[in-house]
Amino acid sequence: MNALLVTVTLAASALGATIRDRTCGATSSVVNKTTCNGVSYEYQELAGYGYVASDAVDKFGDTLGGLGSSLHLESGAWKKLDNGSYSGVLWSLPDRGWNTQGTLNFNPRVHKFNIVFTPKPDATVAKPSGPNVYFQYLDTILFSGPDGTPCTGLDADATGHLSFPGFPDLPAATYTGDGFGGDGPGGKRIPVDAEGLYVNDDSSFWVSDEYGPYIYLFGADGKMLAAIRPNDAIVPIRNGETSFSANSPPHYIDNGEGNDVDPADPDSGRDNNHGFEGLTVSEDGKSLWVLLQAAAVQDGGLDKQTSRYTRFLKYDVSDKLAPTYEGEWVVPLPLYNDPTAKKSKNPKVAAQSEILALENGQFFVLSRGSDAGHGTENTLSVYRQIDVFDIAGATDVKAAGGYDCSDCNVAKVKSGELKKNITPATYCSFLDFNVNAELNRFGVHNGGDQDQYLLNEKWESLGMVPVNPSAPNGEFYVFSLSDNDFITQKGFMNGGKFPYSDGSGYSLDSQALVFKIRISA
Repeated sequence: MNALLVTVTLAASALGATIRDRTCGATSSVVNKTTCNGVSYEYQELAGYGYVASDAVDKFGDTLGGLGSSLHLESGAWKKLDNGSYSGVLWSLPDRGWNTQGTLNFNPRVHKFNIVFTPKPDATVAKPSGPNVYFQYLDTILFSGPDGTPCTGLDADATGHLSFPGFPDLPAATYTGDGFGGDGPGGKRIPVDAEGLYVNDDSSFWVSDEYGPYIYLFGADGKMLAAIRPNDAIVPIRNGETSFSANSPPHYIDNGEGNDVDPADPDSGRDNNHGFEGLTVSEDGKSLWVLLQAAAVQDGGLDKQTSRYTRFLKYDVSDKLAPTYEGEWVVPLPLYNDPTAKKSKNPKVAAQSEILALENGQFFVLSRGSDAGHGTENTLSVYRQIDVFDIAGATDVKAAGGYDCSDCNVAKVKSGELKKNITPATYCSFLDFNVNAELNRFGVHNGGDQDQYLLNEKWESLGMVPVNPSAPNGEFYVFSLSDNDFITQKGFMNGGKFPYSDGSGYSLDSQALVFKIRISA
């Protein structure tokens, strides 16, 4: 297929920021500053914007959507060119395929792009820049189970599992026909709703999942090599037994309407579609962390007002085929007021969509509200940020003991109040995507008209590279891609054999933003 050229732009700012005037000319002032446990962070400017077209397809003929579920930038491939531009390699992780009208037998996968980024620091609102990051599609790798059977985006069965030597019991998805509503033999596959990505030096992939929620290691060819089952407080339980279903019925049965499990929500463990949304790995590749999207059910996770205290787990992956569980902490997600909700329904918890380990031992976390952006009824997002958290001084609840059983909680189930003997991570507000004074410099916006330049609702990925690759000095570019949920009017699944048109009537490009920041002690 022809190389796909796409572009990227950036957005930025933070709560409490003094917004600089970029209407007519460039300025050296920063958009926002914050300090978190003695470390200073500056959001200097939005550096770029771009997108992948909603009707683009990969080498298998399937819609090239959902690109922002997670991303990985290869540090060794990031170069500054003689003309001032940059080139690099970006891996993009879609989730479970088109699923706004029920799940499909989509084969989970990862995509590879070459990128070229040309900074435009002189862009202003009066004279905005066009797209300044270009993506060239290179390849797609499909994920398969330990026996080579393709994985699937279909929802997991309410009960039951698949077994393989050397693996924990794995979720199973049973389907009829071809899993798309057509003829076929049916079967069982490992369901993967992929949300977190890290590419190892040996080209294997760590992928976190929402169904299990599990953490999987896939080889360079996409075959599953290992799986991590989390502690019992996180594994979903219904009716007294493990139940991996996320209550996401298949498209081929009533367009995914109704429930496919009873009760709809688990009794404990991760809530539906609130699994390991965030995954990150240390620079040396030896430590891996995952963060639940919001609180577990028994920790207040069934309500947007009480799901604040979420669990953060660490694994030693020095031996990737034999990971060991090392620690667990509680991260307090931010609160925001939803202007469309009743007073009694505020404040709400901004669930997290991605994490990124920093060299200083702290972590970036992408937290956001929901139901606001391109393709939704409300165009104005009030919380969409890259924030910082630090577990120094926080209680290691694994070491403390008593919090990892299926009915053990770190917060009260009804109120979401954190237990008094637990000290949570320090959480610091930082970089706000939604500042129009920056977005407008690249022709995009938050709120206002429902057009292709309105920011998409879901931003779920982070990647960071140095401004000066040959001599890093604390300045970085942070990339973020949106998850468009494969929403398009010209979509394809099943190797191009299953055409679809999303019922919303929208076609959402996969947007990308790049932020320039500085970190200093």
